[in-house]
Amino acid sequence: QVQLVESGGGLVQPGGSLRLSCAASGSIFSINAMGWYRQAPGKQRELVAAITSGGSTNYADSVKGRFTISRDNAKNTVYLQMNSLKPEDTAVYYCRALARSGDYWGQGTQVTVSS
Repeated sequence: QVQLVESGGGLVQPGGSLRLSCAASGSIFSINAMGWYRQAPGKQRELVAAITSGGSTNYADSVKGRFTISRDNAKNTVYLQMNSLKPEDTAVYYCRALARSGDYWGQGTQVTVSS
């Protein structure tokens, strides 16, 4: 089992920045990849960014150049640095871990971009 706890969401003005954190615990040795997803009201959940155990990353076109996913193996934590935020980035952001033991999700953290 893997447990994921997100933090770092909040209210920010357009053009601002936020950093989300996802702390993993449990059977972290079995994790193959981790990612951030988001779901806006009335929309489907979508991939924002992902990072593999080998360090490869990929991003949704809508966030390329603005968001950066990274990880701190010593802290078992994955981060999502979000810069130049836009109102359309408003959503609940979820952390996901793909592990040999299963597919795990965090509880989500709200990000609201508004003036």
